[in-house]
Amino acid sequence: MALIEFKFKPGIDKQQTEAGAENRWVDSDNVRFRYGLPEKVGGWSSLTTDTIVGVARKQHAFVDNDGNRYVALGTDKFLLIYFEGQLYDVTPLKPTLTGATIATTNGSPTCTITKTSHGILTGDIVQLDSVTLPAGTGFNNSDFEDKNFQVISHTTNTFTINQASNATGTVSAGGSLSIKPYEPVGPREQTYGYGWGMDPWGNGNWGEAASASDVTLEPGLWSLSNFGEVLVATILNGKTFTWNSGITARLTTRASSSTTNFETTSNPTASRVTLVSPTTRHLIHLGTETIIGDPTKQDDMFIRFSDQENINVYSPTAINTAGTQRLQDGTKIIGAIKAKEVILIWTDNALYTMKFIGAPFTFAVEQVGTNCGLIGQNAVVEIDGAAFWLSPKGFFLYDGTVKSIPCTVEDFVFDNFDTTKGQQVSAGLNNLFTEITWYYPSSTSDYNDKYVVFNFGESSGVPGGVWYTGTEARTSWMDATTYPNPYATKYDANSSGTFPIIVGQSGLGQTTYFEHEVGTDQVNPNGTTTTVTSFIESYDIDLETRQRNAKGQASGPKVAGETFLAVRRFIPDFKTLQGNSKISLNVKRYPQQASTTSTYSPFTVNANTIKKDTRARGRFVNIKVENTDPSESWRFGTFRLDLQPDGRR
Repeated sequence: MALIEFKFKPGIDKQQTEAGAENRWVDSDNVRFRYGLPEKVGGWSSLTTDTIVGVARKQHAFVDNDGNRYVALGTDKFLLIYFEGQLYDVTPLKPTLTGATIATTNGSPTCTITKTSHGILTGDIVQLDSVTLPAGTGFNNSDFEDKNFQVISHTTNTFTINQASNATGTVSAGGSLSIKPYEPVGPREQTYGYGWGMDPWGNGNWGEAASASDVTLEPGLWSLSNFGEVLVATILNGKTFTWNSGITARLTTRASSSTTNFETTSNPTASRVTLVSPTTRHLIHLGTETIIGDPTKQDDMFIRFSDQENINVYSPTAINTAGTQRLQDGTKIIGAIKAKEVILIWTDNALYTMKFIGAPFTFAVEQVGTNCGLIGQNAVVEIDGAAFWLSPKGFFLYDGTVKSIPCTVEDFVFDNFDTTKGQQVSAGLNNLFTEITWYYPSSTSDYNDKYVVFNFGESSGVPGGVWYTGTEARTSWMDATTYPNPYATKYDANSSGTFPIIVGQSGLGQTTYFEHEVGTDQVNPNGTTTTVTSFIESYDIDLETRQRNAKGQASGPKVAGETFLAVRRFIPDFKTLQGNSKISLNVKRYPQQASTTSTYSPFTVNANTIKKDTRARGRFVNIKVENTDPSESWRFGTFRLDLQPDGRR
């Protein structure tokens, strides 16, 4: 039989069976489609020699008036600034507590700090200052001075921290020190049940457990935007802070509610989301308090916006444009983004538009969709005024009207998706390849470990669009706008970050900050290289035969999978191939049967490979293209396979 040419449609189809997804690819990892052809994705390289402590879930790039470029990164513990290859800790601090004392126990790294009614909770980060130790601890003042520690346990009047080494003496509370508590952000992961953040913000001790169950404990998240050269940062269900890039000491100045030229002391103290209206320059608080300064009055559906050009004025008058609105459909506002002429706001059930109309109402709010709520604050991207997002009910598009996006991998995604951790989903646009990617936690992971891509540039004329999936984990993504390539963060719960330094504490995990679409491999913070492996696998190919009449002529319907096939050889075809690629042919007799690898598979293929001979027999055969070694890259073309009928038994 002559060679058979196989041209597969772009994208992955997991809605069909492997035998039923005719002319489709059915599985992939670290592969994208370009001009209809599958190829390995580009590599990524660490931007810093440091790794970040904790989970980074938000990035925001902006430029100051002098043309300096910055990226703000929000983690579950810190607010950081990335500038010219370095990280800077600008996390806001609570008011300093003075007059504390310290006690140690011989042979233990645990130190007990006493301060009446300190208000500090387990898991908080504290920085110590003006340290004078009592005699006999075995430590030096410098072991504590200007150092960061995580609180291990707490009572009303004491809390404990761990040093990097053991004390050599037992000393009762003595000496003196000052405490600079970091503003708490929130948990590393989203959970259900008792614990952190159950009560409204400020109701009793912030963050302490509440006597309620079956309530979502949302992870530590930030809203990040900029008012000119001023960064505006809001903790989920918390306060709003500013950081001014226009001052000389910007990199040694922390974000605060009182930053040079921008006071936020009159801002709401509890908001779910904030953003700056791009054209009218209002600071908009979403899911915020009905009485400013009283976080116990936080209403998850309430909107409050400042006066135009003045982020410190929120009380409406006849001569300003401050005001309020309240949404109705849903239980809480989840997220919002800026589109061309409107702000898009999602609740857990609905989509609203918010459009500036001027006095006396300032903004008009209109509901434009229902049963299409946002699954997580960062699960949406905007492209030229259109929004693409992930809902608990599937994938959606808004381009003037709300539309459901058909998806050829939707069942696969939701069957393996821990939707109780929807606030951890991170969506990102890679405009270099017209891709929208959603990173999400699978049912077997506490953190993002899977992704699904919608390639909107490749989708025209392809039923269900061009979708593909994989396992590379990212917790945030920033498109190539301010910088020439995308930036992304990857979290590893089993490693310890190096910035900021937390003395005597491990287990907080680490985030590596990567520049994407660079080279072919992963370049780590220490300069070592890790192979970026990739693969794509086709549907189960069979031979279609026709029933024969008495004269041996083909007649009647085609019969698929009836005849065994013998595989003799194949001719590879690559548009580009750097290094080697491997091609496997896998055969099986029945769709539900496990496949076996053909003789000599996998075949190593390079740019000089003309053909490969093999022997295999079965009703079905599929094709797998992959790379497993460093410095390899490929773009697959048209595949030709020698398939011959080999009887029915």
